[in-house]
Amino acid sequence: MSDNEKVSADELRDGTVSATAAEQLQAEQPQEETASAAEAAGDEQPLDHSEFTALLEDARDKADEHWNQCLRLQAEIENLRKRFERDLANAHKYALDRFTQELLPVRDSLEMAIAAFVAENTESNKLSEGVELTLQMLISVLEKFGITEVNPQDERFNPDFHQAMSIQERADVEPNTVVTVVQKGYLLHDRLIRPAMVIVSRAPAASDTGQA
Repeated sequence: MSDNEKVSADELRDGTVSATAAEQLQAEQPQEETASAAEAAGDEQPLDHSEFTALLEDARDKADEHWNQCLRLQAEIENLRKRFERDLANAHKYALDRFTQELLPVRDSLEMAIAAFVAENTESNKLSEGVELTLQMLISVLEKFGITEVNPQDERFNPDFHQAMSIQERADVEPNTVVTVVQKGYLLHDRLIRPAMVIVSRAPAASDTGQA
C-alpha cells in the first residue's frame, strides 16, 4: 500500500477518513498476524529420520504393552468366570451335604434293626417286613438325590473311600482285601460323604516250624 493510502490512528480518532479507508486498515491487521505466524512456523526445524524412527518405536512399544495388559486382563476375567460357574455348580450339586450326614445314621439304625429281627425274632415277620419297607423307601429317596452307598465287601482296600478299623491275618484271601464292612460309606454324587469302616486282611506271619 502506498503512503497516500495509509491511514494514521490520529485520523481515525479525528474522524477525517472515510469508511472505506477504515475497512482497509482493519483488513490489513489479520493478514499481518497470519504472516508473522507463518514466519514463526518456518523457523521450526523438521524432525530428521532418526528422531521420527525413535518416536515410532516408542509408540509401538507402548501399544504392545497396552495390548499385553488387555490380554492378561481378559485371561483373568475368563478365569474368574469359570471359577464362579464351578463354585455355583458345586453349591447346587452338594447343597444336601449336611442333610445327608444327618440322615445316614437313620438308615444305619434301620439296617441294624432288620438284622436283629432276622437273627433273634424269626417270628416277628410282619414287623421286620415293615421296617424293611421303610428302609427301602429311604434308600430310594437317597438315591433320587444322588446319595449312593460304598460297600466294599471282598474288594481291594482303597484309602480314598475306605477307612481301616483293624487288620486280620487271612490265608484264604489276598492281602489288603476288605474282609468285613463294619459300617458302609456313602457318596453324594462323586463326593465322599463318609468313608466305609472296614477290616482289612494281611498275609499270615511266616511259620517258625523247622527253625532251630
